[in-house]
Amino acid sequence: MTSDLNVSAAARSFEIDGEFIEAQPYGSGHINDTYRLFFKNGGAPFCNILQRINHNIFKNPEALMQNVERVTAHLATIVADEPDWRRRALRLIPARDGRGWHVDAAGNHWRAYRFIERARTYDAVESTEQAFQAGRAFGRFQQQLAGLPAPRLHDTIPDFHHTPKRFTALEQAIAADTAGRAALAKAEIDFALAHKPMASVLLDAKLPERVTHNDTKFNNVMLDDVTGEGICVIDLDTVMPGLAPYDFGDMVRTTTSPAMEDERDLRKVTMQFPMFEALVRGYMSSAGEFLTREEKALLAFSGKLITFEIGTRFLTDYLAGDTYFKVHREGHNLDRCRTQFKLVESIEEQEERMNRLVESLA
Repeated sequence: MTSDLNVSAAARSFEIDGEFIEAQPYGSGHINDTYRLFFKNGGAPFCNILQRINHNIFKNPEALMQNVERVTAHLATIVADEPDWRRRALRLIPARDGRGWHVDAAGNHWRAYRFIERARTYDAVESTEQAFQAGRAFGRFQQQLAGLPAPRLHDTIPDFHHTPKRFTALEQAIAADTAGRAALAKAEIDFALAHKPMASVLLDAKLPERVTHNDTKFNNVMLDDVTGEGICVIDLDTVMPGLAPYDFGDMVRTTTSPAMEDERDLRKVTMQFPMFEALVRGYMSSAGEFLTREEKALLAFSGKLITFEIGTRFLTDYLAGDTYFKVHREGHNLDRCRTQFKLVESIEEQEERMNRLVESLA
């Protein structure tokens, strides 16, 4: 656990004019430590965001931050002429040594962002309009980065969305049973093994490589407090080369079900078709022009695949003893796995209808 002293020292290491007041934990992310910083300048309060990058997950935080610097700078040029441009892309605050990040004496890597006012994220979708806005925002994000100049971005987590390798990791975790939990997860293990054949479908399709977000959870889009517009995509740690359908699939996973990612009452977990329809219409409105026919044809399937992939990752971590995702209760990762696999079943039941909708829009 990072001490408050380290947080306050890190906060003062960035070019922020004002008196530091306090830092409070912020958001619901699983990986990094995120704080809302409170400052005062001439009696006027203001906020910024501070994050400690989890270097146990991101083994090369400087390569990660090079990606973030390039992406945020590129987006800044694109939105520069838009109304309210300061809220339409994340903006890094330089460290006092001139770099885009700060490394403390303990080797922790920190970064700071301008706080985006009058907008928020939601952990669960509340309306079809929100789903539409999320789809449009992520599609626009991909479209804006389609013109990112060379060189190729770093792979911050190699093979992050490589479902066959994720499945191999699960099989190894089952065999090792490090935490002695395999017997407690027999039903989930059986479900995963039965679905193994679909793991390689996207990679076998030989789709074009894109600059993708790779973590398009619904709560990674900020919605305007007044208009509800999806104004800014956040959490850029996994922005790197990838496949567009993987991004869309994770939108389906996190936007179409009314249940939280770790919901224990599986009766609440369902793929709501109206949410899917709003999501795909929003996404196609901004990304439809640059997607190939093959990418569009796999959009509905991608929702099932990425939900299955994330479920296997939660199951793998549960079997390994909870070494990757933050957990807040006993069996937390198994609960997460169960919600994913229940959503896979719900998607399977509606997949034909989902495909027909995508085909009609494509």
